[in-house]
Amino acid sequence: MKKKFFRFLNKVNKLVLPSLYQKDPSKLSKFEQALTGYRYWVLLNALD
Repeated sequence: MKKKFFRFLNKVNKLVLPSLYQKDPSKLSKFEQALTGYRYWVLLNALD
């Protein structure tokens, strides 16, 4: 159940949230850093 939820959430994130992988992490705003951390957390839980 948990894994399916995070896989679904990861697909929604890919469609809705902006991709920030081309930007320098040290130059991101606090909001963009939090967004990157959230996407990473969802991805890790989807892969478990």
